[in-house]
Amino acid sequence: MKIYTKTGDDGSTGLIGGSRVHKSDPRIEAYGTLDELNALIGCAAVVASSSLLEQLRRIQGELFVIGSHLATPNGSGKLSSLPAIEEEMVHRLEMEIDQTETALAPLKNFILPGGSECAARLHVARTVCRRAERLIVGQMAEHPDRSLVIEYLNRLSDWLFVQARGANQSAGIADIPWISR
Repeated sequence: MKIYTKTGDDGSTGLIGGSRVHKSDPRIEAYGTLDELNALIGCAAVVASSSLLEQLRRIQGELFVIGSHLATPNGSGKLSSLPAIEEEMVHRLEMEIDQTETALAPLKNFILPGGSECAARLHVARTVCRRAERLIVGQMAEHPDRSLVIEYLNRLSDWLFVQARGANQSAGIADIPWISR
């Protein structure tokens, strides 16, 4: 199979099931942003500890599942053949947030993104996660079935924030406090 198909040369792209939409369609923007988030998580994984790496790889797989759902038109009959988006995914993120936070000093003020290389990469991923969430929220009127996706992305951005703090702690680097002028 060739990597290039030339089918998108007219500015359209295919959805799962074969229908085509313009590349500027909000659905494409949403799952394109998830793809960007996934790539940034891959960048963080390059410098992550082995335990964090395992969690990041799991999240990358979950983002692929979510992206496949976004790329599948409602009513196409293809959604039932995709891996499910489950509440357990959200609960696992919550559990990992709580577990990581127990080892961290309580926040006394806002912190700036940065510190260790891993933390900085996780903070960039967090901001892209928030953008993906906003894009999908913007589609809720047309796709009310995406509430669990929004919940997952909301929790994932919190997870990325906490893991960035944990990465700084593991590296022996303090979080960078924001100091109001």
